[in-house]
Amino acid sequence: MSGSEKDLELTAAVAELAVAGRVAFGGVGIVGSLLPETEAYQRVAAAAADHPEEVRDQLDHLLATAEPAGRVYAATLLEQLDPAAGRAAWTALRADPAELHTATGCVMDSTTVGEYAAERLAGA
Repeated sequence: MSGSEKDLELTAAVAELAVAGRVAFGGVGIVGSLLPETEAYQRVAAAAADHPEEVRDQLDHLLATAEPAGRVYAATLLEQLDPAAGRAAWTALRADPAELHTATGCVMDSTTVGEYAAERLAGA
């Protein structure tokens, strides 16, 4: 895959995360299907290994502009790239009252971004 193809793939994955409707880090439902946003998260995570600076810029943008699930994905990825920056992102997100939908296996749930962030910080 050429550099420009990788750039396009990263751009598409970031765009998918920006409008993500649910946070799921693995398969969901009885058949364990991967949601498009989960696949996008995985593509961005893979790109971060090769181009951390470029991905970091994209994550900062997502934190500022994405839908609630996209902000959570961005903070999660940022935490993997730079734990201190990730902690700062989670700290900032604690004040976010937006509704957040999550999925773990067959369990669908909702919370707020702030509550999710507080749980991440408590578990860190």
